[in-house]
Amino acid sequence: MTSNPQDPIREVPVTEIIPPGSSSIPARHSSSASSDHEHRLPSSMPLFPPPQTGPRLPWLIGIVALLAIIGAGIWYWWTAGTPPVHYKTALVDRGPITAIVTATGTVNPVVSVQVGSQVSGKITRLMADFNSVVTKGQVLATIDQQPFKARVSQARASLKSGLGSLAKAKNMENQRKLELDRMTTLRRQQFVSQADLDLAATNFRDAQAQVEVSQAQADQAVATLTSAELDLGYTTIYSPVNGIVVSRNVDVGQTVAASFQTPTLFVIAQDLTQMQVNANVSESDIGGVAEGKPSSFRVDAYPKQFFEGTVTQVRNAPISIQNVVTYDVVITVDNRDLKLKPGMTANVTIVTDKKENPLRVPNGALRFRMPAVPVDRTVTQVWVMDQAKQVRQTVIATGIADSLSTEIAEGTLKEGDQVILGIETPEEQALKKLPPGFDGGPRMR
Repeated sequence: MTSNPQDPIREVPVTEIIPPGSSSIPARHSSSASSDHEHRLPSSMPLFPPPQTGPRLPWLIGIVALLAIIGAGIWYWWTAGTPPVHYKTALVDRGPITAIVTATGTVNPVVSVQVGSQVSGKITRLMADFNSVVTKGQVLATIDQQPFKARVSQARASLKSGLGSLAKAKNMENQRKLELDRMTTLRRQQFVSQADLDLAATNFRDAQAQVEVSQAQADQAVATLTSAELDLGYTTIYSPVNGIVVSRNVDVGQTVAASFQTPTLFVIAQDLTQMQVNANVSESDIGGVAEGKPSSFRVDAYPKQFFEGTVTQVRNAPISIQNVVTYDVVITVDNRDLKLKPGMTANVTIVTDKKENPLRVPNGALRFRMPAVPVDRTVTQVWVMDQAKQVRQTVIATGIADSLSTEIAEGTLKEGDQVILGIETPEEQALKKLPPGFDGGPRMR
């Protein structure tokens, strides 16, 4: 039967064409080729879905992960050994070593005189000021003299009164002496009684005692007058030495009181061309400081200039401040150019010992401690690396030291040996592998 192209095409379900589970073709479709052509499906009929073969992507991911784990295990097993240790080393050499002691101190004049007042009163005149050059005996200031002049006049009047009383007592003594002589003569002639003679003798002795009392009162008046005249003299303040006025602590019209403590009016430096530094040296450093040792110091006013001096005195009196014990060391310095001023703070460096060419080792080698190795603190030990890169420990005896090196006094170390200063960190090892100029500088944290 021939199909008409005009007839509508009927879409047959897939189940009607090939039923699921069917192994044979339906009979109406197996008669002939013409019948197959007649029943050919249209092109718009849906196709059969592809057969399901199973998910392959999870298997692929699992295989890759397994290979990665196996590779990581092999790499860890290959590199699980202890990494080599890289040491920082330095050479034992010869060179100068200067042992020093540092301290702080104050610049002072060698001779500094404090001029005070022995009397109290009001300042009426000042004849010296700061930086004035004065000579011995020069008048520096005067105190109001009126009260002291009045005391002198009063003392003189008291002295005159005492001298008058003394003269009167002496006249009375002479009178009593005459009466005693008269009574003695009359007694021998039996004209007076013995009682009258005894009374005359007693009166004479009283007159003698009164003379002694009057004499003491006169002497006391003389002493009072002398004291008043001395106080009057103390109202004029004189310079005791030649020098320069460093400090003036009073002004005209100011009242000074010398009741319990002498007030300081002026401070005079005898010679500013010779100065001294009073340095406070710690008790741990005082053992190496001795008279005659050279020293140098700087002051903030001249930070680039070093002033040279010599230790002239090491005082034994301890100075304890908050349980910190220091000792005063006096350093004399020449100040001809007058750059140094009294009171300046000096940063002092005292040279305790110096050697020109001793065998020396860096201080870092003495501080290095090998990990997991016990330390014997009774001896000084350093670690040495030989030519075969093997490390060993050796004992040395040290001498003087400075901030960089320490003298080797005894031991098996020799010039050119490599001593260990420390262990390099991984960052330091990585920086050593970089080309020059690629280290990047210090890192900020």
